[in-house]
Amino acid sequence: MTTITITDPELIRQLTEAVGPIEFRDPAGNVVYFAGGELWAPPEGYVPPIPMEELERRSRTYRSGSPLSEIMKRLKGES
Repeated sequence: MTTITITDPELIRQLTEAVGPIEFRDPAGNVVYFAGGELWAPPEGYVPPIPMEELERRSRTYRSGSPLSEIMKRLKGES
């Protein structure tokens, strides 16, 4: 795990007052990091490197494994 110490009082205030997921952006508006929230959605305008048709085909083809919710419960020790 990486730990970053925040020293900017304004950023500390914004983080402590934030409600819900937090998105960190650089000055150009690019998403640098996303924290929080149960569901993840890509940043607006994001284009996946693999066409959606291929992702959908893979989703239909590969049906093994556990749902993400079960994986997260196991990782949190809630099995």
